[in-house]
Amino acid sequence: MRHESRRMKRMARSHKRKKTSGMNLTSLMDVFTILVFFLLTNTSSNEALEPPKVITLPDSVVETKPRETVTLMVTAEEILVESKSVIATSEVLESEEVVIDVIKQAMTAELGKAIGIAQASATENEGEAEMEGEQGPEPPEVNILADRGIPFSLLKKVMSSCTEAGYTKVSLAVIQKASQG
Repeated sequence: MRHESRRMKRMARSHKRKKTSGMNLTSLMDVFTILVFFLLTNTSSNEALEPPKVITLPDSVVETKPRETVTLMVTAEEILVESKSVIATSEVLESEEVVIDVIKQAMTAELGKAIGIAQASATENEGEAEMEGEQGPEPPEVNILADRGIPFSLLKKVMSSCTEAGYTKVSLAVIQKASQG
């Protein structure tokens, strides 16, 4: 009996020394923190253009999404470059000139941003360009968000001002609707 009780005491002592270790959540929390940070930074870049409520864009069956570029908005009241008011729409309509200097100057001021975006997309698509045999940097690009009721004569002056400022790719923003077939 004495032998068993000594053995039982030893087992009881060793059992007390062993602490039941819980799960270490530090590394799990690190992973979740990184995941949350990644999701927060990437959810804002899903759509390149968000048309304001003032502008009603025309419809199109285009399949490709717009790239991030310099944005020029044409509303019924004013023309905005990167959300900064440049000139009143009525002044452009009354002007006899094809190239509007105020728009050209505002677009020239944003040229550095446009070239930076073009270079970033060129390095992103570098592997694809090598496979297709394309070379050279991407030209600066501008997206024009214009209300569907804006006359074409106004859009022509805006696009001419953009090309005079050095933008060789001019895109008109549209609302994508389902394709017919």
